[in-house]
Amino acid sequence: MANGVDASEHSDALVFFGATGDLAYKQIFPALYGLIRDEGLSLPIIGVAKAGWGLDQLKGRAADSVKAHGGDIKSEAFKKLLSLLRYVDGDYNDPKVFKQLRKELGDAKAPLHYLAIPPALFSVVASQLAKSGCADNARLVVEKPFGRDRRSANDLSRILDQYFSERNIFRIDHYLGKEPVQNILYTRFANSIYEPVWNRHFVRSIQITMAENFGVQDRGAFYDSAGAIRDVLQNHMLQILASLTMDPPTGQAHEAIRDRKASLLKAVRTLDSDDIVRGQYTGYEKVPGVKPGSTVETFAAAKLCIDSWRWEGVPIFIRTGKCLPVSIAEAVVQFKKPPRETFGEIDSLGCGHMRFRIQPDVTIAFGTRVKVPGERMIGEDVELILTRQPGVDKPPYQRLLGDAMEGISDLFTREDIVDAEWRIVNDVLGDVTPVYHYEPGTWGPSEAKQLIGRDGPWLDPKPV
Repeated sequence: MANGVDASEHSDALVFFGATGDLAYKQIFPALYGLIRDEGLSLPIIGVAKAGWGLDQLKGRAADSVKAHGGDIKSEAFKKLLSLLRYVDGDYNDPKVFKQLRKELGDAKAPLHYLAIPPALFSVVASQLAKSGCADNARLVVEKPFGRDRRSANDLSRILDQYFSERNIFRIDHYLGKEPVQNILYTRFANSIYEPVWNRHFVRSIQITMAENFGVQDRGAFYDSAGAIRDVLQNHMLQILASLTMDPPTGQAHEAIRDRKASLLKAVRTLDSDDIVRGQYTGYEKVPGVKPGSTVETFAAAKLCIDSWRWEGVPIFIRTGKCLPVSIAEAVVQFKKPPRETFGEIDSLGCGHMRFRIQPDVTIAFGTRVKVPGERMIGEDVELILTRQPGVDKPPYQRLLGDAMEGISDLFTREDIVDAEWRIVNDVLGDVTPVYHYEPGTWGPSEAKQLIGRDGPWLDPKPV
């Protein structure tokens, strides 16, 4: 294992593998441009890929990317990005490539290596970094997916642990870098009024929905090897669940939040076939790259339970899918009814809720019941919007890359957290349950309503 960089030391070079790929174009170049423009980033930026390119072609790719994502390629920030950019081309199996990389690093003593490449190449690159000395005093950023199941995720961790210490491995889940997701934690723990009711005594149920109103588009081949459970439920949605239900972090250390998330996720009961409903929208099989007769799910709904004193007996329902009516992500905490119906409104919901809208806008709202004007003591359910903000924030990759270079790990997932997430879903991966078809523009198959049963109904999010 290479010597690890001190947590307080700022990275002095950035190397990103897969520099000519789609992720670099869509996320990394815009993030680097933003870091230079907004935060004064100034360090060598070295792209590595096997494309037969030269530096001028990479600079052209950077210009196309920044321009396509709203940046100004005539600005001083972009000119500085070009001046910092370096490029190494070649096969990742070739030691000469890493010898050249070591040369391009120059006097850098604490580089950050970003693996924007398929996980199958992680072992090759990590080993070559170690052999060439490029891993000494270095940090490593890796992209999800962190494996395809619990076993492969553990195998991947063992590979990386050979060359880097866990404290210097930064696993990116870009959802953790989103402002609205961080807002859940902040709102919960910056206000004392919520904690006394955030438990099984007052909470009836929790629902989390992550919906998209479009299909898999040009990602047919990738999606058909993953599906909704692997692509979204196992990572993004469980992270939101952890933020909603974890205990307050103790202390100021960077690990405090991750410790609490790990503890919560380890308490979530493993899903079995009775806890999951899978669906596939009509027309999915016609998408290029999708195998004929595919049984991969484009929709998943699950019922989860947390084995803890705080949440014992509180059902948690999460669902995600493609080709649903709207593109929205939100979480709703429903409160229990009063112990006695004072005004005889037996049919009223009357329990109240707290709603966190994550996208496209950022909203925190509180549902309550108020009296309808008049002589009778009857009411109606209303929602008070506590705060609403447009969904324009610092891009997640800009935030996460900046944090990784500073050694700040709060917004990155950890080995034990990844293992806990895979444990939860591992037994429902693949064809262990039927796939029910649903029509585009609906809220998934009707079987999802049977899953929620008397704890329902599903609360279908509505656009602003």
